[in-house]
Amino acid sequence: MNETSPEARGGAAPGRIVLLTTSHRVAPGLLSWPAWQALRTADDVLCADGAHPQLPYLREAGIAVAEASPTAEELVGACAGGRTVVVVATGEGEPALTDGLARLAGSGRIAMPELELLPASYDLPGARLLDLVQVMDRIRAECPWSSRQTHEGLAKYGIEEAYELVEAIEAGDRAELREELGDVLLQVVFHSRIAEEDPDAPFSVDDVAGGIVAKLVHRHPHVFGDERAETPEDVKKHWLRTKAEEKRRESVTDGVPLGQPGLALAAKLASRTRTAGLDVPLPQGDGIGYELLALAARAEAAGTDPEAALRAAARAYRDAIRAAEGLPA
Repeated sequence: MNETSPEARGGAAPGRIVLLTTSHRVAPGLLSWPAWQALRTADDVLCADGAHPQLPYLREAGIAVAEASPTAEELVGACAGGRTVVVVATGEGEPALTDGLARLAGSGRIAMPELELLPASYDLPGARLLDLVQVMDRIRAECPWSSRQTHEGLAKYGIEEAYELVEAIEAGDRAELREELGDVLLQVVFHSRIAEEDPDAPFSVDDVAGGIVAKLVHRHPHVFGDERAETPEDVKKHWLRTKAEEKRRESVTDGVPLGQPGLALAAKLASRTRTAGLDVPLPQGDGIGYELLALAARAEAAGTDPEAALRAAARAYRDAIRAAEGLPA
């Protein structure tokens, strides 16, 4: 059997369908050059959503967009005679239309137009953070619990989530690590959202992100400037110098949170002292506290995190207890 040409079967070339997809995480109107070319050369541009955020910008650019939701058969018919039809996809991606086109193509009964999926805008790395900010906005406005939260009320959750993150890291559980990172990120976005409502000193998540970006750039002159760093030690010197310039601290102990766990506090003080080149003997006294201080300083000097070491030993102790109880570790 000789296959007939599209012209012999339908009398004309089948044309072209372009499904144009956009990201709601990119500002409307910021489209790729191939997308603008497809829009300007199309015979018809259709969109099922009359409130699509791209439409005002397309019309401002002189693109005539018809609000229409054709079936697969109607769309194929609109392409008859070699016409090109661009469909500006809604947020769902037009699954009913694409399924219908797939069924028609599989039937073999119709000369199908050329089908092209054309992404008009792309998510950049970190784009899903915009979704988190939008979700947090809505939760803050509509959730009876979240709308009443304060920085002070959430403080304990920040501590809990940080510890759960550390536990996931030490356990080596990748799925748990991803989840706990999300929980920590939620705390940042939640507090930032609350901060927007402060009547005296409001700030937003953009202010938070902008601040840490500026800090990272300033503290990495070997990356963003002309200085050089060949070793991790060089990097640490840059970091400490620029940090000292920023903070203008009187003492190496300034900025060390005294509310952190005792072993971590002792190790941090020992680290600050050693890094500053100070020779400060450990205080002598009776009691377990001074013995723990000495152990924490010794661990820090050896490059060991005393908190992590104690947690590892405590987990081994827990496993031994469960074994004595006849339970699995």
